[in-house]
Amino acid sequence: MSTLANQSEKFSLPQEVHYLNGAFMSPQLKTVTEIGIKSIKIKENPTQVTVDDFFNDTEKIRKEYSKLINNKEPERIVLIPSVSYGVASVTRNVQLRGMKVIIVGEQFPSNVYPWMSLVDEQGGELVIVDPPDTYENRGRIWNQNLLDAIDSDTAIVAIGQAHWADGTRFDLNAVRKATSEVGALLIIDGTQSVGAFPFDLDEIKPDALICAGYKWMLGPYGIGMAYYGEYFDNGKPIEENWINRLHSEDFAGLVEYEREYQPGALKYEVGEHSNFALVPMMLEALKQLNLWQPDRIQAYCESITREPLARVKEAGFWVEEPNYRTSHLFGIRHKNMPLDKVKAALAEKKIYVSYRGSSIRVAPYVHNSQEDMDVLVDTLIECLR
Repeated sequence: MSTLANQSEKFSLPQEVHYLNGAFMSPQLKTVTEIGIKSIKIKENPTQVTVDDFFNDTEKIRKEYSKLINNKEPERIVLIPSVSYGVASVTRNVQLRGMKVIIVGEQFPSNVYPWMSLVDEQGGELVIVDPPDTYENRGRIWNQNLLDAIDSDTAIVAIGQAHWADGTRFDLNAVRKATSEVGALLIIDGTQSVGAFPFDLDEIKPDALICAGYKWMLGPYGIGMAYYGEYFDNGKPIEENWINRLHSEDFAGLVEYEREYQPGALKYEVGEHSNFALVPMMLEALKQLNLWQPDRIQAYCESITREPLARVKEAGFWVEEPNYRTSHLFGIRHKNMPLDKVKAALAEKKIYVSYRGSSIRVAPYVHNSQEDMDVLVDTLIECLR
């Protein structure tokens, strides 16, 4: 595997800014911005838009995204406007029958509220596996507690690959094995990992993988991708739009109303998913990610964070051990964190991070350098004095 170099020249971030906040929203590639402007201008003259344009780029996205996640069936990839939309297609097509939905504590709301509503509507139980109340072996214990919660009464496990608040990694292979043994579905929110961290769909075989595109996949806001496995092939979509019906490619025949949907997962795409502005932007971002490759991105982030994180831990801060977190997203904690002082100091030095729960959420990417991390760590250590 060749080493990935710093890629800051492909972005337009000001030099004086230390943007370590990709988990909030990625900066946009210059090429994606250029294509977005070009795509918006096309509608100035609609004669440039053809019937094929409703389908061509979406098919290309299915293929590019499938490369990114090692998916052998591109027709199982659909475009969605948000994670909550993608999860709604799942909740419409499952029956709990009094069984459990398992999630982890402090998960992002879009992967919590749908399950709360499902349990309210169908009965059953929402089981929340909270993080352990300790820093020692926190990630290992949390993973084990999650596995221990999965039993014969479990219908669904809905988790992320990396926790959105602090990058804690969940062992998806072990979770998939446990869910398969009891016949439970595995629904993954990959928003905070896919693109920056390797994800092998052919290996993990989730029942659904749902991702927003505006974070680690470098796409625009308002577009994402979802994979739906065989379990959902005979389900019902949450909306009845024309383009998801069989033979929708035949514009002349659209008034010959079709009862059948497009096959398999394609029925679950959002209406107007041909979006002539966002789709070309998302496609360009995916092409770039496939050139960089997630394993190389992860290795780059590890290389620029290794020494700074060792220093911050020596100063008394806590960071999860590498085996149980990602290198592109992690939390920094301290039992006596002077949070107001930290926020003011980071703002003054134009260091951008997020604050989630008890952690300072740090999310570097290929536009960052070790210098960005050093400035952050120096500032945190100074705040303790």
